[in-house]
Amino acid sequence: MKSGIAPASKAGLNGGIASSQVSAPSQEGNGKSFGEVVSFVNRHGKLHVLSNDRGGASIAVWPDRQGRVLTSTAAGPEGLSFGWVNHELIASGETLRHVNSVGGEDRIWLGPEGGQYSIFFAPGVSFDLEHWYTPAAIDTDPFDIVDASSTSLSFRRAFSLTNYSGARFHVQIDRDVRLLPDERIWSDLGIAPCPGIKAVGFESENKLTNLSDANWSRETGLLSLWVLGQFQSSPQTTIVLPIRAGSEDELGIPVTTDYFGSVPRDRIAIGESAVLFKADARYRSKLGISLRRAKGRLGSYDGQNHVLTVVQYSYPADGAEYVNSAWKIQEHPYQGDVANCYNDGPPSSGGEQLGNFYELESSSPAKALRSHEAIGHVQRTIHLVGAESQLDLICRETLGAGLQDVCL
Repeated sequence: MKSGIAPASKAGLNGGIASSQVSAPSQEGNGKSFGEVVSFVNRHGKLHVLSNDRGGASIAVWPDRQGRVLTSTAAGPEGLSFGWVNHELIASGETLRHVNSVGGEDRIWLGPEGGQYSIFFAPGVSFDLEHWYTPAAIDTDPFDIVDASSTSLSFRRAFSLTNYSGARFHVQIDRDVRLLPDERIWSDLGIAPCPGIKAVGFESENKLTNLSDANWSRETGLLSLWVLGQFQSSPQTTIVLPIRAGSEDELGIPVTTDYFGSVPRDRIAIGESAVLFKADARYRSKLGISLRRAKGRLGSYDGQNHVLTVVQYSYPADGAEYVNSAWKIQEHPYQGDVANCYNDGPPSSGGEQLGNFYELESSSPAKALRSHEAIGHVQRTIHLVGAESQLDLICRETLGAGLQDVCL
């Protein structure tokens, strides 16, 4: 299956984006090396490390957790570990009721999360945290390894799900995880290699197959592939969502902001060609980009550690439907978002937050699959570390904004 991801094109960020300061969060878990994280997790599980011997680019993949890319580095065992990892939960050995957020820069989920076709809420319950449960197949269950090399792993898992409306799904997920060579990284970014920049890139290619004898129906609910990446927050991290410029009459609202209530004005800035979003793990909020606004990429910049992250994802040119994951009964259940980002923080109902992380996410279209028909989705993650002057140029080319613009 082809990825369908085009290299990023150069775009300008419209002026008028304001900035603000917020208080710093706890930095527990930040600053650990890749080797330290791998050594720790291997005391409680079994990671597979895929490495590029030439430059130190490495990723740690966890088969027992759906073949997720748990973390990565651009500089070998001593290099900074980029993924958020829940050390406390992993060390406890516990299985939690609602979700087991152990971390992962690229983990596979399925949508929708909320609404009448949700697979996270049982029929008839309220859409709140108390009644929200992540299916075990995409939370705690292992995936089987079906192929392996020094730079790639392939996984498979078949399972069944029931949605909020009572529809039953029997499905199979096939998942290929690949560490990208240096030449692929720069080619995928659409720019010439930058000497002095350390980089790591990887992608997951995912396929969802309807294994049942019956065809799926829009009237009883559809599923979509959903790839989420959890990254370590810092007080100086900002998410960048490039968007297509145009009027709301033509393209709809620039960004969905009301997943968990309104986002305070000092945490978001909306320009004509990009949306900036504070990713400091101090306020629980989520944004979404529709198909008409999507540009196939999103990213972030961590000014504390000088890390530029670019995420690319496959999406159709037009005509596709996306599940709506809002936590409510929906009038338009197939007018959801192509890509999302999430900043963790204390839940409004009280209690502890999940962790010091933010997320960059993308989804496949929803399709009424015939029996044994499949749909696919690719997400690619690239981290770049180096001098700010070089990262500024790369950020402008890939995300359409300079570092000065994105530092909220």
